[in-house]
Amino acid sequence: MTQSPLRSRTSFRNMRPPRSTGGRLAVMVVLFLVVTALAAGVRAVAGTNPFLSLIAGAVVAVGALKVYAVAVRVVEGRGLPELDRTTTVSGLRTGTLAGLLLFSTTIALIALFGGYGTKGGVSVGGAVAVLGTMAGVAVVEELLFRAIVFRLVEQLVGTRGVLALTALLFGGLHLVNSGATVWGALAIAVEAGLMLGAAYAATRTLWLPIGLHFGWNFAESGLFGTTVSGNDGAPAGLVHGVLSGPTAVTGGTFGPEASVFAIIVCAVPTLVFLRTAKRRGHLHTRAELKAATGTATGTATGTDTEATTGP
Repeated sequence: MTQSPLRSRTSFRNMRPPRSTGGRLAVMVVLFLVVTALAAGVRAVAGTNPFLSLIAGAVVAVGALKVYAVAVRVVEGRGLPELDRTTTVSGLRTGTLAGLLLFSTTIALIALFGGYGTKGGVSVGGAVAVLGTMAGVAVVEELLFRAIVFRLVEQLVGTRGVLALTALLFGGLHLVNSGATVWGALAIAVEAGLMLGAAYAATRTLWLPIGLHFGWNFAESGLFGTTVSGNDGAPAGLVHGVLSGPTAVTGGTFGPEASVFAIIVCAVPTLVFLRTAKRRGHLHTRAELKAATGTATGTATGTDTEATTGP
């Protein structure tokens, strides 16, 4: 006799004993640190070859999403509302266009103050290579920081606390890059860490943050040819950008993300996302989240146990 889907799904979840939030967080973080290392290896193999970089980017992005989907179902025994397929196209499209626009505005302001120029010719192949690289980077980092750390730590400290914490962690991650500076790490924590966290809080899906992350990075390196977060190892883009002038304007060795203009430009969407999150009731205290555990309120906080959307 065939089981009903609901009965089967309930039995499937009951096979997995409940784990503490801290335990789930530890397992998922360790898993995605491994995924991050593997993704770096795949990018290294692809190098600057445009075709291989596109293939590598697709493999990393799709593979990371599949690993996350399986891990969530095994470790947490729930569905994937944060990867809701009905919002994939719109979220990625809106985020990518917004990311392109935000960085283009930033570089235009830097150029207005005499801090940006180009030299050499145009490399379409370089732009294609960056396209693949940044697609993989955006997906893996957003899965780690927003889907895992933000979503699970939020249950322990509330939305406002996790916004600050993940922003600092995101900035701190970039200190390992060759051209990193403390100011650059703080700047990217404010402009990118807060903005991407606020985008996730507003939508409770990953597609908008992934699109924002990708669009910004691709414009920065793939179109305007500047250093991304102090990482000099990224493939050359469409043009070779040259920054000159005060570090406050250009960002120095860290790149435009350490410019005061990047902070100002990104503050606007961050405030919009936070206002949207508040209006939608997506800003939660720790007490509210604790009370909502195991109830339908979990749908709004990314802890829904019934949703089955996603990869």
